[in-house]
Amino acid sequence: MKRLNFLRLALAATLSTCWLNAGAQSRDWPQAPMKIIVPFGAGSGADQVARFVGLELTKALGQPVVIDNKPGAGGNIGASAAARSAPDGLTLFLTTNTTQAANPFLYKQLPYDPIKDFVPIGRIANTPALLVVHPAVPANNLSELMALAKSKPGKLSYASGSAGTLVPGAMLSFEADVEMVHVPYKSIPDGLKDVMAGTVDMMFTDMATGSVQVKAGRVKALGVSSAKPSALMPEVPAIASTLKGFELLAWYAMYAPAGTPQVVVDRLNQVIVTAMAKPDMIGKFSALGLEPMTSTPKQLAEFNLSELEKWGRVIKKTGATPQ
Repeated sequence: MKRLNFLRLALAATLSTCWLNAGAQSRDWPQAPMKIIVPFGAGSGADQVARFVGLELTKALGQPVVIDNKPGAGGNIGASAAARSAPDGLTLFLTTNTTQAANPFLYKQLPYDPIKDFVPIGRIANTPALLVVHPAVPANNLSELMALAKSKPGKLSYASGSAGTLVPGAMLSFEADVEMVHVPYKSIPDGLKDVMAGTVDMMFTDMATGSVQVKAGRVKALGVSSAKPSALMPEVPAIASTLKGFELLAWYAMYAPAGTPQVVVDRLNQVIVTAMAKPDMIGKFSALGLEPMTSTPKQLAEFNLSELEKWGRVIKKTGATPQ
């Protein structure tokens, strides 16, 4: 609790200092190509979201936007790179609850601070995690999967490629009181490849990545981590229908390095909010199983703090670890 109180003070200081660098250069911004750092691999949900948003930024601001994937260490490599970037409004950070809410409780030391090192721009979307298994796994629903796991303690394995896929797996193991082996990967697509190959039995994946493979018949979907089924795959039941109270949503949001001028932050927020209200963007996100969810920078800052508390509770309860 002391750490969260400290983070609240740090957040207030960060937001207040963002106004200090709003000089003449901000009024002419942007005058050069922009970059969005994504701390996960190509093909991941965050990567796809970044590409959609990047196109909208290009349309609105008149500069090309490059997506810079920096996966590894549970998102810490990309987050650290973004934190060290110049606060000139040309480098942005599109990330998830993994780097901003879960990693502080999964790693003893982080190369960045999720509050002090970034200025929030705005939320973008929410999504449940999708539980998938290899087609050969003899379980067609969650009850059958839990019975199988109990009959073979320590034999079934689950992959992860981020905290957003690790923590639901640990939560499932804890709540169902079953022993499973965790197999970490550099990114979600990497882990999913091994599930499809049968090297690993199952995985919680983001909807954007996993739904494609489910529809192709390469994996079976047994549940979603939201309280209700996803509109993208309404036939897949909520895990909460079997394990009462099981709910854990992932989210996407945009940040910039701390010190980025507030006028730039406000302009970026305006572009994102406008873009996410467009029918074609809503359609693109819905096709990925994502629910558009915008906010002001201040609302994202407050939301981030509440998510730190929530993910911290879950991680401590389940004993989730990245290795």
